[in-house]
Amino acid sequence: MTERSQGTDPDRGTAGLFADVLTGVSRLVQGELELARAEAAERLQRLRRSAVQSAIALVLGITSVNVLAGAAVALIATLGLSPTWAAVVVGGGLLLVALGFAQHAAQLLRDAGNLPQRSGASIKRDVEILVSGVRSDGQA
Repeated sequence: MTERSQGTDPDRGTAGLFADVLTGVSRLVQGELELARAEAAERLQRLRRSAVQSAIALVLGITSVNVLAGAAVALIATLGLSPTWAAVVVGGGLLLVALGFAQHAAQLLRDAGNLPQRSGASIKRDVEILVSGVRSDGQA
């Protein structure tokens, strides 16, 4: 009788242990879901930045074409340079800047594509650990 009054009932202990395990698993799953949400938010932010940089690259690319035409006329009148060299210098510089933005945007897209794999791998690892723990408890 004293065993039951002190809470050492074997059935109660097993049920309590099982409840603790379920609580721990629930917290683990909630934590993994929070991680997945955070990674998805980070991916969205990177995709937004990539879209902005792609737009900048597009605007600079279009502008470089317009500048190439305008630079040939303006430089002939003010500096006496040939239209070909004026167009090459100004248009080439802007084109290099546009290519730099485009390359950076492509890198952001590649990086954003790798994010969900981390949370998926983490969840898979946690499930494997949990399953192996349950199997070892059942065999003992």
